[in-house]
Amino acid sequence: MARTGFIHHIGTFFLFAATVLLIITDISAPVVADISLLKVELGTNRRSQVFSDNDSIRTITFGTFGYCVEEDDAKSCSDAHVGYDPVALIEQEVSGTSFSDYAHDTARALTKVMILHPIATGLAFISFFLALGAGFVGSFLAAVGAFVTFIVVLVVLITDFVSFAIVKSAVNDDDNVGSAAVASWGPASWTTLVAAILCLFSAVILLFTCCSARIHRRRESRYRDSKITAASPSRRRWF
Repeated sequence: MARTGFIHHIGTFFLFAATVLLIITDISAPVVADISLLKVELGTNRRSQVFSDNDSIRTITFGTFGYCVEEDDAKSCSDAHVGYDPVALIEQEVSGTSFSDYAHDTARALTKVMILHPIATGLAFISFFLALGAGFVGSFLAAVGAFVTFIVVLVVLITDFVSFAIVKSAVNDDDNVGSAAVASWGPASWTTLVAAILCLFSAVILLFTCCSARIHRRRESRYRDSKITAASPSRRRWF
């Protein structure tokens, strides 16, 4: 793999970077309150008209396994568990918002799918470990692992955006001026998106390098065999 070693290392680095980014998503709220998939600031839709510099903002950060509520540097976070209802919290905290039972059930069900976040992290790390090997088998398994990781991350990424889009669209509804709140995507959403892209690139790069290295080895082997055949003297017959 000497001919494609540098490109192989790029794919390996992409897997390492994807693993780090997925870990950041895993430790989002309630583990680290400042890292969120969705951030909701309560108090204003038009900050220049409603808030002065001395006003405080009540902030809700939704993460992989829970949420945190912060006001005046005081934070309270939920327990970390699989599946929660962000819609119910928004109804409680944001005046004038209401959701159907279908929205409650959908959001609660989709947040349970977020268990795929740590699973994707583990798959990315295993793929990275396999990519450290320079052999054909290790590189091929790493490429397969990277592609499987991409599929898992893609599924959970779609789940994240769909579940929290329900909350985001309701909070940012222009007709709901009484809520005085604004919702925006948090950094954990973007780290998941970038991790998915890196896993896809890594799968393509690793598959290319392992197949390319195998082709080079076959060519070199045929070339050596042809030289040996040409150099060997023909036997003389005495009859």
